[in-house]
Amino acid sequence: MNKPITLNLPEDVYKRAEGLAQLIGRDLADVLIEAISLSLSSTSSLDESDRHFSESFKSLSDSEVIAMSELQMESEQDLRLSQLLSKQQADTLSEAERPELWTLMQIYQTLLVKKAVALREAVERGLRESLST
Repeated sequence: MNKPITLNLPEDVYKRAEGLAQLIGRDLADVLIEAISLSLSSTSSLDESDRHFSESFKSLSDSEVIAMSELQMESEQDLRLSQLLSKQQADTLSEAERPELWTLMQIYQTLLVKKAVALREAVERGLRESLST
């Protein structure tokens, strides 16, 4: 079942999506749905076992939770991701570089989810202050 949603996209995102839709002869909505689906695919395993994933952090020591809440990409990966994103923005990303960008984006998203769950656990344990305070 589809759920209707209204989004306010930044102008540059809209223009890129619209240009891609025109280029490949597809409906703009279909292009956006596919882009969102692809972007979230690295978190699909979390959707299926979100409670188990979140619960696994409860068994970590305080120092492990703090370490997980400070996760970052390796500096070489982060630099390469920035380079590839810049090339994508400038529309100079080669076909050979697309899989590398995709892989680095998945690594980034996975680390971001782990970091967020660990940060929530750290706040619940009183190891860190909530970001909203």
